Amino acid sequence: MRKGLTGKRVVIGGSRKTKEISTLIEKQGGIPVVRSLQGTLFLAEKEVESDLQKFIHEGADWVIFTTGIGTETLVSLAEKLGVKEQFFNIISQAMIASRGYKTISALKKLEVKPVAMDRDGTTKGLIRELENFDFSGKRVMVQLHGEEAPSLIKFLEERGASVLKILPYQHITPKTETIITLCEELFGNKVDAVCFTTAIQVRSLFDFAKEKGFLTHMVNLFHENTLAVAVGKVTAEALAEEGVTRLLVPKNERMGAMIVELSRYYTKQLEVN
Repeated sequence: MRKGLTGKRVVIGGSRKTKEISTLIEKQGGIPVVRSLQGTLFLAEKEVESDLQKFIHEGADWVIFTTGIGTETLVSLAEKLGVKEQFFNIISQAMIASRGYKTISALKKLEVKPVAMDRDGTTKGLIRELENFDFSGKRVMVQLHGEEAPSLIKFLEERGASVLKILPYQHITPKTETIITLCEELFGNKVDAVCFTTAIQVRSLFDFAKEKGFLTHMVNLFHENTLAVAVGKVTAEALAEEGVTRLLVPKNERMGAMIVELSRYYTKQLEVN
């Protein structure tokens, strides 16, 4: 019996669990191709210190948390710098917003209750919940995790807010050679699908396309040839922001479910044809 991914070259854009994902692809008959677009994640403690001190000194009217681990890390850094009490004083007086269930869980442990939170785990969902608030002249601190969340920052600044971004975790970009290789494979129609497991991977590829002047070509390629696959809503949102609307997202936001869903997609394609 022909398997769903038989003969399909499937790119893995992540750097974690690549062996496990490769095995899943092979079990479905596919050919796994690892092209890590993730880069390296590191704790940017020294880089964050000045931003955190600025936050403590100037305060904020709004504080927006976007990841659970980033929230917990900021608290740890504040304690290490001896400003934990001031940090919580500012938070207790500010309006709090939150994105994602892990962030809500982290805030609950800190006994912090948001006045606004998304309903679907996405930045777009959070923005919808913030639309009825007045940000004109407001000081807003946004905790980010490795990427800039451009749509959220743009929304806040267009509403008249002064935004301080704090990224306790930052990324070193992936190897240029890896991105060039993937682009050559994409343009040569040698890739059937690309599996993105984080928004960072999406930004790495599309920022490179913008820098080199072939963004439109890249977007069209995903519309017409190669299928973009996102592990979950946040990654799918990043792809949509870059203009990719033809994409596959599993209901269960897990890597294994992503490969199974991809196999089902191609099986259905065979049945139709």
